[in-house]
Amino acid sequence: MSRLGRPLLHVLVISSLVLVFCGCRPNSSDTDIAEGYNQEATHSDSIPLQKIRLLPYWNTTAQFAGYYIGIEEGIFQQYGIDLEIIPYLQSNQTDQMIPNREADFSLLWLVNAIDLKESGLDIVNIAQLSSRSSLMLITKKSSGIETIADMNGKRAAIWSDYTLQPKALFRKNHVDVKIVPIGSSNNLFLTDGVEIINASWFDEYHTILNCGYDTNELETFFFSDYGLNFLEDGIYCLRSTLEEDPELCKRFVEATLESWKYAFDHPEEAIRTVLDEQRNQKIPANLSHQRWMLNRYRDLYYPDPEKGINTTLSETEYQNIAKILVEAGLIGTIPPFASFYQPVLPVENSTRDMQTTTR
Repeated sequence: MSRLGRPLLHVLVISSLVLVFCGCRPNSSDTDIAEGYNQEATHSDSIPLQKIRLLPYWNTTAQFAGYYIGIEEGIFQQYGIDLEIIPYLQSNQTDQMIPNREADFSLLWLVNAIDLKESGLDIVNIAQLSSRSSLMLITKKSSGIETIADMNGKRAAIWSDYTLQPKALFRKNHVDVKIVPIGSSNNLFLTDGVEIINASWFDEYHTILNCGYDTNELETFFFSDYGLNFLEDGIYCLRSTLEEDPELCKRFVEATLESWKYAFDHPEEAIRTVLDEQRNQKIPANLSHQRWMLNRYRDLYYPDPEKGINTTLSETEYQNIAKILVEAGLIGTIPPFASFYQPVLPVENSTRDMQTTTR
C-alpha cells in the first residue's frame, strides 16, 4: 500500500454517498484527432476486441461519466477495446492490481502516483486529464474569515487522510491553524464546531449548498490559487504495458477523450447512464448532485472554453508537488520526470477543439 495511505480521494467523496450524478458528447460535425483516428481504425467485427480493465479510485459517480457513456455508446468498441470498469472496493488498490495485471490502467491523482512511483511501482502517466485541482477550503462569511491570514488561530476540519495540502498552505502563509481530523461528515462545520472545512468543488461544496447555504454566505479558497495546484485525474499503466503495446495505450486515451467529449455534449444521457449504473451497484443516487458534478468536471477538464482536454503534464507542476512530498518526508527522492511522464499523444495534438454548448 502507498505510504500516503489509501488513495486520497477515499475521503474526498464520502459525502457523494449521500448525493450522486451528471454528463455530455461531440456534435456529429466536430472534426478532431479522435474522429480522424476513428475513421481510419473503425473496429471490424471479424477482429476480436482487446479486453481492458480500468481501475477507478472511487465509487461510480459522474467523476467517471466519460468511461460509462463511452461503453454505453460503443465508443471504446470502435477503438477495438472491450472496456471493463472494475467496481470500487477498498481492497482494490493500484499497487496491488496493476503489478499483478488484474487491471491494465488506473486513474490516479498525481500526488498518489508520485508516491507509488518512488516506492518502486514502475508506472507511467500516459495522459493527464485534469489541469486544475478541485480542492478548496470553505469558511462562512459570518466567521469573519476573508483571507488566509484570517485563519490564524482558527479550527479547520480536514479529512484525516488528507492533511498534506492544507498543512502546506498554512505553513506557506505562516498561519497557525488547529487541524481537526474528520471523515465523511460536514456536521462540525455546519454546526460551527470549526470555522474552516476542506472540500472538493465537484462534491462536498455542493453538499454544503444543499444544506441550505447560499454561495454569498460562504468564502472559498481554492488551493490552486495559492500555488498548490495538486493535479488530479491522470491515466496510468505499467511501463511494461506501454512498451509492449503502445498502440493500445494510444487507442485507450483517444477513446477516453472522445467519450468525455460525448459526455459533456450529452449531459442528460450521461447522467442517466451513471445513475443506472449506481442503482445496479446499490449506490445512493441523486440527479441534482450528479448534474453539478459533471458540470464541474467539464470546468476542470476544459479550463479554456476554446479548447478541449489538454493531456499534457507540466514538468513545473510535477516538480512542485514532488518537492512538497519530499519536504513532508513522504518520499525520499523525486522520480525523474522523463521516466514518469510518457505521453501517448504528441504534445501538439493533446489539446482538442471543443464545440460543446452545454454548461
